[in-house]
Amino acid sequence: MGSVILQHLRSGWHVDQAIVSEECRVVCIRFGNDANDECMGMDELLYKIVDKVKNFAVVYVVDTKDVPDFNAMYELYDPCTLMFFWRNKHIQVDFGTGNNNKLNFKLQDKQDLIDIIEVVYRGARKGVGLVVSPKDYSTKWHY
Repeated sequence: MGSVILQHLRSGWHVDQAIVSEECRVVCIRFGNDANDECMGMDELLYKIVDKVKNFAVVYVVDTKDVPDFNAMYELYDPCTLMFFWRNKHIQVDFGTGNNNKLNFKLQDKQDLIDIIEVVYRGARKGVGLVVSPKDYSTKWHY
């Protein structure tokens, strides 16, 4: 249900305009296939938090099969990827996983996602290009 309600960007131009035109909020873009189970779960999570983060973030959905323009540029090889932008600049997040460019794993709790977006917003407002996630998502402690 989430991917149906979230705002879709239907072309590369629309993605560029969403990133360029937002001046005071973080742009969160979920790249992936709308029919993928992992993406459906992420879309549900995004749908649940969209009203809570509307003052400092805006959420968009891009189906990578319909809009393949960014697949190579952003290395969108995972089933579901969430990326963050601030004033036409990609904001990296250190999740402890080694991949700082994007969130490409499933989150279980909507509060975790709200916290990540808030950290991105606070860091981006200060001019920081790389922020540290409030929680370490590495697997080193899960064995």
